[in-house]
Formats: sequence, structure tokens, C-alpha cells
Amino acid sequence: MTSHEIHDPTTVRRQYADEGNLQTRLSVWQPAADGRDPSTVALEAIVAAAPSRALEVGCGTGAFAERVAARIPGLDLVAIDQSERLVELTAARGVTAHVADTQSLPFPDDSFDVVAAMWMLYHVPDLHQGLAEVRRVLRPGGTFVAVTNGDEHVGELRRSAGGPPAITHFSSENGADALSRHFGDLRRDDLRTRAVFPDHAAAVAYLHSSQEPVDWDLPPFDGSREYAGHVTVFVAR
Repeated sequence: MTSHEIHDPTTVRRQYADEGNLQTRLSVWQPAADGRDPSTVALEAIVAAAPSRALEVGCGTGAFAERVAARIPGLDLVAIDQSERLVELTAARGVTAHVADTQSLPFPDDSFDVVAAMWMLYHVPDLHQGLAEVRRVLRPGGTFVAVTNGDEHVGELRRSAGGPPAITHFSSENGADALSRHFGDLRRDDLRTRAVFPDHAAAVAYLHSSQEPVDWDLPPFDGSREYAGHVTVFVAR
């Protein structure tokens, strides 16, 4: 998948018209060998910031926002997504959710103590416009938590099936450079997660879930199979 394809608005809208493709991908991921998983690392960074008001951009089904709300009682939490269906699912979890675009956030300056972006910045067509908007709505000293994948994320699986690596404009490799244009303080935590597929059909379904224009041809295999993931949690201020 090229950078253009992963943030092409038509491709993104089709991929996230409902929760099916997202759930297919989420279902296979397991923590790193040391037991850590990126969502929990991101959650702990948010808790450490002790926010009173927080925003998640690109909230998906709302599962992460629900975890944040449960860990920080009384938090004023807002979530946005471009998919009406995903906003509906997020609202059903009791989280205030709106259809909105990260490139044009419908909030005043200095509105939030924390903004979170979980595996979504590589979908934003104008990345730096999106990051500028995040910086604008963060209060002085606020925290931005962004999670993304590396170029070699399930790279072995993709190559085995005849596809290219997923090179994006916000990745483990280039994310720090992008964030440093908008934030002065940056730290990162790199994790090697694991995609565990119970069978060949599950691996094929995973590949097709991104709806890329690739003629996937994964050689058959028996039993389960595991592939390495490469994920980075960035915390910027």
C-alpha cells in the first residue's frame, strides 16, 4: 500500500463505512513478548497527564475512548471520526462523539489537555494541517498521544502474499520528524507486537480488510501462524 492509497479519502471512507474491516484487523493482535500492548501504553500516558478534558481523533468503534473514560472518572471526553457508523458505535458506549475531520477540528483554541490519535494519522490527507489543528486545540503544556505502525508492520505477511510494505507519511520511521515540526518535546516507545492467525483464511481476510488494490496471493499453510508487528507510541508536548 502506498502512502497515497492509505490516505486517499475514497479508500478510507470505503474501508471504514462500517466496523467490519476494523474488527477483522483488531482481532488478531496480541501484546509484545514482554506483555505490553500499544493501547495500554498510550492509555497510561494519558492517565499520567491527568487531563480534565480530552479529545480522541479517529475514534473507530470507541473501544479506546471507553477505556480512557473508565480510567479517569469525571473526565470530559469527546471523540470524533469521519465515519457516521463508527461515531454511532462510539456514542453507544456513552462517549460524546461527533462526525468531524481532523484537518478542521470544530473546537476553539486551547480546548483540551490531551488529544489522542490511535492508528489514524496515516489516513489524514494533509498530515501537517491535521497536526496543526491538534496543536491549536491543545492547551499550553497539553499532551498529544499518537500511535502508528512501522514500515515493516506485518511486512513478512504482505510480501508472502505478493504485496508491498505499507509505507505511509506517518510511521515509526518518519513520525518523529513530522511531530517535531509542531511540538517541542517528544518521546517514543517502540513495541514489537504479534499478529496471530488461527488459520490461512484469517490471514487472507486480514489482508483484504484494508481494501487495497492488491491481488493478494498468500500460499496455503496449515494450522496457525504468527507475524511480527512494529508499532510506536509517540507522546508529544
